Amino acid sequence: MKTKLSTGIALATVMAVSGLGLAACSNSEPAATADSGSDEVTTLRFSHFMTANDNINTEGFEPWAKKIEEDSNGRIKVEIYPSATLSKPGATYDAAAKGTVDIGMQVQGYTAGRFPLTQIVELPGISNTAQEQTCILYKLYNDGAISSEYEDTHLLSLMGSGQGALHTADKPIRTPADMKGMRIRQPSVVASHVIDAVGAAPVGMPASDTYTSLQRGVIDGLAFTWQPIQAFRLDELLSHHTNIPFYNSTFVVTMNKDKYNSLPDDLKKVIDDNSGIVLSERIAKIFDDSNEAAMAAAREKGDTMIDIPDPLNDPTWREPLMEGTQRYLNELAELGLDGKGVYEQVKAASVGCKV
Repeated sequence: MKTKLSTGIALATVMAVSGLGLAACSNSEPAATADSGSDEVTTLRFSHFMTANDNINTEGFEPWAKKIEEDSNGRIKVEIYPSATLSKPGATYDAAAKGTVDIGMQVQGYTAGRFPLTQIVELPGISNTAQEQTCILYKLYNDGAISSEYEDTHLLSLMGSGQGALHTADKPIRTPADMKGMRIRQPSVVASHVIDAVGAAPVGMPASDTYTSLQRGVIDGLAFTWQPIQAFRLDELLSHHTNIPFYNSTFVVTMNKDKYNSLPDDLKKVIDDNSGIVLSERIAKIFDDSNEAAMAAAREKGDTMIDIPDPLNDPTWREPLMEGTQRYLNELAELGLDGKGVYEQVKAASVGCKV
């Protein structure tokens, strides 16, 4: 991909590396259990960047891993490694593709240029909830619009996390003019273009660095979905929130293709029956419920809440948001990709996925 896209995200080296030695361990170990139909247990190492106590992990991934173990009669064990201990947040998909990990979850936007067509779903005004966004992703994937971006792995799940909001410590954002000169943490190239279009300075960093960066004044605010606000204790520092769907983060959970193909058919079925849209819709609902709960907590705390639910029809927001959108689509065209065509598919899918 061209440099324009690759400069969209500047991820720092994060998290401890003490668990990296585990990557060299064998994925299979002998075992004998009363419930198992085999004397071998296949252990799958699942890497993601969320904290162990994040509810996406505790209510989503941990029950998923347990269900796979139960349905396989103990022949599959999924070991979860949170907090990016096995792979960096922006390199987890490629780690799964290469077999460094067996299963990985990451935000597509964390690797600029890696999923350019998928990221069209992140553009302003496309969706307001994680469930809507998840529906759009699967329509595009099933129609073949974005499926080629995942051909090097066995896809387990695509999901949205809900609309990204703007959160600041000291200054409320009501109009684009309020953002001029502010340093705003951006999660993806799409959000970066929009932040730049309003005159603010986009700053790339992983979610784990946002607390200290806010505390030290490195950034003035951040673009973030609501769900992780409490998990990263950002509610302690933030006082103003602008709910505006100017970007929507997407997630992918995927499995090493060789590892999947090495499984007998009955174990492949266990993986597939518990993944796909079943897993995606379950976690999307957790995101939506968590987003609502985090917003309610901020209101109860007395934070300033500003709602701009339809920014593309808002006279003050439409122009910069469309400028950021067009800039991204132009970059895709320069790469020889039919960004405009996929954008039209995304907008059509959005209408059908409204809840």
